[in-house]
Amino acid sequence: MSERSWLAAYPEGVPADIDASHYPSLVTLMEEAFAKHAGKVAYSFMGKELTFAQVDAQSRAFAAYLQSLGLEKGDRVALMMPNMPQYPVAVAAVLRAGFVVVNVNPLYTARELEHQLKDSGAKAIVIIENFAKTLQDGMHGSAIKHIVLCAMGDELGLVKGALVNYVVRSVKKMVPAFSLPGAVRFNTALSQGRGAAFVAPSIQPGDMALLQYTGGTTGVAKGAMLLHSNIIANVLQSEAWNDPVMKQVPAGEQPTSICALPLYHIFAFTVNMMLSMRTGGKTVLIPNPRDLKATLKELSKHRFHSLPAVNTLFNGLANHPDFGTVDWSHLKVSVGGGMAVQSAVAELWLKKTGCPICEGYGLSETSPSVTCNPVNAKAFSGTIGLPLPSTYVKLFGGDGQEVSEPGQPGEIGVRGPQVMAGYWQRPDETAKSMTADGYFLTGDIGTMDARGYVKIVDRKKDMVIVSGFNVYPNEVEDVVSNCPGVLECAVVGVPDEKSGEAIKLVIVKKDESLTEQAVRDFCQANLTGYKRPRHIVFRSELPKTPVGKILRRELRDA
Repeated sequence: MSERSWLAAYPEGVPADIDASHYPSLVTLMEEAFAKHAGKVAYSFMGKELTFAQVDAQSRAFAAYLQSLGLEKGDRVALMMPNMPQYPVAVAAVLRAGFVVVNVNPLYTARELEHQLKDSGAKAIVIIENFAKTLQDGMHGSAIKHIVLCAMGDELGLVKGALVNYVVRSVKKMVPAFSLPGAVRFNTALSQGRGAAFVAPSIQPGDMALLQYTGGTTGVAKGAMLLHSNIIANVLQSEAWNDPVMKQVPAGEQPTSICALPLYHIFAFTVNMMLSMRTGGKTVLIPNPRDLKATLKELSKHRFHSLPAVNTLFNGLANHPDFGTVDWSHLKVSVGGGMAVQSAVAELWLKKTGCPICEGYGLSETSPSVTCNPVNAKAFSGTIGLPLPSTYVKLFGGDGQEVSEPGQPGEIGVRGPQVMAGYWQRPDETAKSMTADGYFLTGDIGTMDARGYVKIVDRKKDMVIVSGFNVYPNEVEDVVSNCPGVLECAVVGVPDEKSGEAIKLVIVKKDESLTEQAVRDFCQANLTGYKRPRHIVFRSELPKTPVGKILRRELRDA
């Protein structure tokens, strides 16, 4: 295919390239926002608002506190919290002090936490008390010397904060007993930091900003080294891509995004938190998006323009009885990522909100966004869209050569300013994942049409081979999701004596009257013989990561 043939399909006004050198560091980007938007609300959380000026003051104090501990430039600081204001304050503080953020999934087991703490070499951790017992059990053998404990009510003021903390600790019993001698409370650290000196270090574009561990769904979790320049590039790419619809927000109205994805996940880190810093936007923090009723109640209080989410969340919201209590009329962009968006979900979302889901694609290793559908599209394309500005995508065949014919599958390779510097302390893994000409090999198999639209056919390892025929689970799932009575579904391959592998389909019902025969009839009408499921299982729910990605591995193992 000709070099960047997809540029012809770009929406009007979206540039071919962005200037990734616009900011020398994320600190410069954030400090510009603190100065420019000081009086505006940066974060809204449980009815409490935090302005850009407050985030500036708190993060500066917290940065001074961290420096007072004797940490040195480049030291790693782990953050283990759900969506709460202490998280963005801590991120700004860690980066301003010249340290590296290590994002930790707060739902990790002690074993998973232990691996990440040891692997990253983090010397300090900021953690919500709910998971302090996990830290107590999982920090053995790690380099952790300093612990800062947060509570859900820290930022909510004296009365409301005390009430929330009482409910969390004593009524809902969400804080198991723990012993962490020497741990300091978040608000104590802030007050100590206000009296300490802060020395702004020199930070270069090539300095590491994040150690972002890949989900671990592919084996042992590895740390992707994301530089300041990587995240800046992806923020500017995302801003340029969203501009055709975001410029429709009336002048004087603050752009507002809903952050229902966890901020420790790179998707929300970049497209919610850092992009909102860049645009002076308000971010509404949703601590637990799995509680759909509480999420919709919070959404009903805001006028918002942007909602990045995964397919499972769009589906859950659109099918919830309280969906109509929210004013969706100002929503300009619904970005779907993290997993394939199903056509049935996209159709329902468009019908109910009038705002199409723009499916995109990215990885921890690419900060994360690589491709996205045009935000001004009116129909669901079933693809992951076009490569973003300054991004080059090639498909590689099994021989390592570029696939030249449109529609021919190959492994997706990505080159651009958002691609990581490599895997932390894993030069062998880094070498395996990069081509000689600088393309990162994603492990995802895709096709590209003549216009440059990319479609994922699946991960290398998720492909099922039935009697020599390749079956891609995404395709079968997309078909079955349109079967009346199906709420969610997932497909895996299981061993089979006759065909080598067979298709196993796991379904969560929307309608209890749905039968196995009805599903089989639907599949017979819509799928060729070898793609039809041999085994059909009904379950009350599907196993998922905290981001909402379906864990096919667990279904396979079951």
